[in-house]
Amino acid sequence: MSSAAETEIRQLIERWIPAVRARDIPAITAPYADDIVAFDAVKELQFKGKAAYKAHWQACMEHCPGEMVFEMEQLQIHATPELAFAHWLNRCGPGGEEGGEDKSCYMRVTVGYQRIGGQWKVIHEHWSAPFDMETGAALFTLKP
Repeated sequence: MSSAAETEIRQLIERWIPAVRARDIPAITAPYADDIVAFDAVKELQFKGKAAYKAHWQACMEHCPGEMVFEMEQLQIHATPELAFAHWLNRCGPGGEEGGEDKSCYMRVTVGYQRIGGQWKVIHEHWSAPFDMETGAALFTLKP
């Protein structure tokens, strides 16, 4: 493992989180490789390519107007000088409480990085929510 690479990935993530909170689509997608393959918990089975995933991010931002909760917990990074992956739990959703009820939930996130042309790029991103096998319902009320 490379502590320098881990530090670089941590810094990349720390710049990325505020971009999401600001709904800055170009900044959100800047670290994505052109040929990223992403598995998101919403809408599609997979997204292939930066353009497709960028369009998905835009649609998600339009679906959730207003204040946003986007908080990372339990970040773990494993890195070599050329490859890295990170995983964390992310609380996300509408900000504040709607009708006295918190509408945010926790999602599981895993991201794969590769150093390409001297820069770290996201080559794979995976967001998911656990679900109940009997009902098929997503379990959005689980907390770490």
